Amino acid sequence: MNAIVSEHYQLRGRQIVLGITAGVAAYKAAELARLLVKQGALVQVVMTPSAHEFIGAMTLQAITARPVRDQLFDADAEAAMGHIELARWADAIVIAPATADFMAKLAMGAADNLLLTICLATQAPVLIAPAMNEKMWAQPATQENQTKLTAQGVKLIGPAVGEQACGDVGPGRMVEPAEILAAAAELFELGPLSGKRVMITAGPTREPIDAVRYLSNRSSGKMGYALANAARLAGAEVLLVSGPVSLDAPKGCALTEVTSADEMYGAVMNQLDGVDIFIAAAAVADYRAEYVAEKKIKKTEDTLTVNLVKNPDILREVAASAQRPFCVGFAAETNDLEQYATDKLNDKQLDMIAANWVGDQQGFDTEDNALLVIWPEGQTQLPQQPKRELAKQLMTLIEEHYHAKTTTQSS
Repeated sequence: MNAIVSEHYQLRGRQIVLGITAGVAAYKAAELARLLVKQGALVQVVMTPSAHEFIGAMTLQAITARPVRDQLFDADAEAAMGHIELARWADAIVIAPATADFMAKLAMGAADNLLLTICLATQAPVLIAPAMNEKMWAQPATQENQTKLTAQGVKLIGPAVGEQACGDVGPGRMVEPAEILAAAAELFELGPLSGKRVMITAGPTREPIDAVRYLSNRSSGKMGYALANAARLAGAEVLLVSGPVSLDAPKGCALTEVTSADEMYGAVMNQLDGVDIFIAAAAVADYRAEYVAEKKIKKTEDTLTVNLVKNPDILREVAASAQRPFCVGFAAETNDLEQYATDKLNDKQLDMIAANWVGDQQGFDTEDNALLVIWPEGQTQLPQQPKRELAKQLMTLIEEHYHAKTTTQSS
């Protein structure tokens, strides 16, 4: 196998449970973990209890930046059904090395340790890299277990033929980490945005008036976060710049949290280099207070006047930048939806705009939405549906128009 490791964009942002069992080849799992992390995967190591005899948990924790999990009866983790949580969390499970004992237990559906329990409870693909003595591999029982596992949908890579730790030569060596990495990548389709960088803004901004009060809006950030997840699933490297929201960070996305429009502007412009697609889903405040009181403003008068000044127009500046990405805007309107959206598309010279009605339980802070999507040559209506599904449809439209534009520019 060539020592040069290829780029595997399919792994970017994927959540991988790396299982390690008690074999001499366990030392190679550290290199596999490093390669997975380098490809942008989020790696959670799960060890069988005896695997600690062959490799230290601290090494793996340092590589993955996550505590190693190894106990089925961990009071803290299992209070929230930790084995089920990990089974759901995983996009794929990779077990390297997989001993003969582990293969036998997995084949018969045993669940006497955390790793086996996760495998039994998951719907994610499972890839194992067997490693054992050549005579153990040749045993009819092991071959029968291999057949059972393949029939159950488990994918096997190897074993390789070569010299083993015991001095024997033959099939049984664990394949090299780079080969396992490539096999793990093949578990996922190469997405239409693989190798592309997508930046998305999401949520509201808060513009302070004094030490305790601020101007803001009702944006929940749900659409922006759903778009970030859809872009990740399409294979993109996703940069998410988010205002204050009550949402969990989308898995596999590089999240930058901001509060004000000025902070969002700075975060966007600082990370804009190399961005292929920019999606401005955030509800950025148009204005901010000209002067912010250092202390709480006291209620001394019947009226209060706050002078407001314009915030920077982030989308306009991105669209006018020298290395202009494909730009997608959003328009939330209470009236004249199509007209206002079209005006915004033309005024800011956008590639696409997604418009939706707001107010009267529409748009903001809802689970469902509908979008009117407009581009210079046409438009389409995406019907009312959950935002996660709506985001997937919108991302498909963005992919198609982005590729059409870049193909035209390069021809």
